[in-house]
Amino acid sequence: MFKRMSLMLLAVIIVFGGIFGYKAIGNHFMNQFFDNMPMPVASITAAEAYADRWEPAIQAVGSFVAVQGTELTAETSGIVNAILFENGSAVEKNQILVQLDDSIDQPELSRLKAAEQLAKLELNRTQRLYQDNSVSELELRRRESEAEQASAAVNIQQARIAQKVIRAPFSGIAGIRRVNLGQLVSPGSAVVSIESLDPIYLNFTLPEQRLSQIHPGQNLSIQVDAHRDQTFTGQITAIAPAVRASSRSVEIQATFENPDQLLRPGMFARIDVHTGEEQDVLLIPQTAMQFNTYGNSVFVLREEDGQLKAFQRFVQTGESRGDLIRVLDGLEAGDRVATSGLLKLRNGAAVKVSENGNAQPSADLNPQPENQ
Repeated sequence: MFKRMSLMLLAVIIVFGGIFGYKAIGNHFMNQFFDNMPMPVASITAAEAYADRWEPAIQAVGSFVAVQGTELTAETSGIVNAILFENGSAVEKNQILVQLDDSIDQPELSRLKAAEQLAKLELNRTQRLYQDNSVSELELRRRESEAEQASAAVNIQQARIAQKVIRAPFSGIAGIRRVNLGQLVSPGSAVVSIESLDPIYLNFTLPEQRLSQIHPGQNLSIQVDAHRDQTFTGQITAIAPAVRASSRSVEIQATFENPDQLLRPGMFARIDVHTGEEQDVLLIPQTAMQFNTYGNSVFVLREEDGQLKAFQRFVQTGESRGDLIRVLDGLEAGDRVATSGLLKLRNGAAVKVSENGNAQPSADLNPQPENQ
């Protein structure tokens, strides 16, 4: 019995040993095959690192605001009697824009003026009598008070009538009116907005680390999506005295001349604040970069054993503009780097540069993609 069990156990060990041995030998030869299998030639695009000159600049984004801008509202209730401006038209300071009905207020003003005139006549008569010692000083003071009260009543009524004439507080461009003829408006009702467009302010923020690089009078250039083919220039005119504790940033305001009114309040702007003289830079397309936590790298192309190969090289990068990035260390002008197909590459991989121009990534300093 014991002998039979030993033979059966030996047979099981032989069978399973053979199976596991076969798997181990197969895996060994399979791994050896894949390790020694030649990598296929990767098709990529390439570009040369080249030297250029850049003017140092701080990049930011901001929004335009009007130097003077407000939404006019009614101070008192009334019926809209006349609208004396066109939507979107230029208006001058103190120009009448909207007239409310004052048909009841004007007769009341006439009554108060008549009462004021009578009070002044009574005062003049009392002053003559007082000089003749015919009335007391108390009577004179009473007449003076009545005359002053009558004049104050006239002034109050004139102010009430003036509230029914809505005027432009400054010269600018009127928006779209919010009222119609015959409409009853109440105090606080929106009438129309007015914006002063020339000049115009641009507000933006920069990190507090940049404070030493900016000052009033400094030039800056901007681009806006509405006019992509134009660059606008202005100057920094104000720097906030305090840094925002929540974001550690400082608010900055620049002023732009805007005679053609191409820049409008609320527009988004991409900003370059010029901080010095032009300097030499080495540039490559941003698509050539591999950004990693342990360091940025590129694949440099060079001939080896008659075959073009890609070799990984770590580089130090600087400022980026458009599709280009500045290389501070690790490359020289004329070095060819892979600009696409980086995921297919490893150190020493054989490559073939594609001649298809449509496959080449964009490498423009100021790209202008078309709106779809």
